[in-house]
Amino acid sequence: MTLRWTGDRTFSLEPKNPAFFENPYPYYRQMHERTGPVFWEQYGLWCLTDFVAVDRCLRDRRFARLPPAGHEKSPYPPHLQAFAQTERYSLLALEPPEHTRLRKLVNRAFVSRRVEAMADEIAELTHRCIDQFEADGEAELLSQFATPVPVTVIARLLGIPEEATDNLLNWSHAMVKVYTMVQSPEDETRANEASEAFIDFLQVQISAHRRAPSESLLSHLIAQQSDADGPSDDEIISIAILLLNAGHEATVHQLGNGVVALLKDPPVNSQWFNCRQSADAVVEECLRHDAPLHLFTRYAQESVTLDDDVVIEKGEQVALLLGAANRCPARFDEPDVFHADRSNNQSVALGAGIHFCVGAPLARLELRIALSTLFKRLPGLSLVGAPAYRDSYHFHGFDELRVKW
Repeated sequence: MTLRWTGDRTFSLEPKNPAFFENPYPYYRQMHERTGPVFWEQYGLWCLTDFVAVDRCLRDRRFARLPPAGHEKSPYPPHLQAFAQTERYSLLALEPPEHTRLRKLVNRAFVSRRVEAMADEIAELTHRCIDQFEADGEAELLSQFATPVPVTVIARLLGIPEEATDNLLNWSHAMVKVYTMVQSPEDETRANEASEAFIDFLQVQISAHRRAPSESLLSHLIAQQSDADGPSDDEIISIAILLLNAGHEATVHQLGNGVVALLKDPPVNSQWFNCRQSADAVVEECLRHDAPLHLFTRYAQESVTLDDDVVIEKGEQVALLLGAANRCPARFDEPDVFHADRSNNQSVALGAGIHFCVGAPLARLELRIALSTLFKRLPGLSLVGAPAYRDSYHFHGFDELRVKW
């Protein structure tokens, strides 16, 4: 399959074609050969692929996650109303002043000392997972390692029982299908049912934390409800669902993608993980080289001209191709090569501006500890065959990742 240019800046490319979603980077290279925004026919959207353009748009207050006043239209049909309820107060959807108020409340849970205090717990979790399969000599790394670590961490942070994590995973997997823009009606029905179950579950958890407060984020948010700018129960539910979905969905696939990147050109240099500075650099390069989120959309709040001649009218969307920006040849030397010691490794994998990932410090900590522990414990780690990719472009990752040592 090839990217087919149907005009100077217009192209046709089927996002559900396996040749594309298994490896979108050759197609990004073709997009980078054109100057400025390009128009993707299948989505009907102008797309930004250049690093500077994507980074600038993420910070540009003329663009927002929701359409401007007077251009509102329900993004979700009636059969997705429970899902819409979970999105109503999502930090990703809100803009100032509502975003500022809620973000400030959540930020307190992610201050550096609180995140760093979880380092020992994360290390214990990673060792416990490896203990369970080390003697086998092989493992399916996504289900046995990359999934249980982040979902357990975020459950602990929120104060949700760890025995509920299987349900959390099932609900999350169903809900994120709606973000792909190519979901089926059946996918939407399952997402709405998962949303209803998730809401019911969190209402019970909020009541439990109100009766018996703890040091968790849920209790922290509930305690602030007496303040004038405190969160409502509905806002707490939206925040918790966003953190649970983003806190494990992205980290799971970033761990898997990072392992494969590190194993593509073996042997992995164990020195990369012997000091904090070099390990942090490896994490940043993993985020840049093969991030799990590849497309993010923004609505123009006013008519905006891009690159002198492309106009995004007020109320229209623009697509930010984060995966393409992270491989931008104008920004990065040898953009398709994994350089563990790359110094210029700032990416847009975690966003930018006011919507920069609120859980970024925790995600980076998890990645550093999990990757370093894995490669130190299993120095002979190697892939078993070619990893199987998920049928998903937006959330780039694997269905399974089999390894041996």
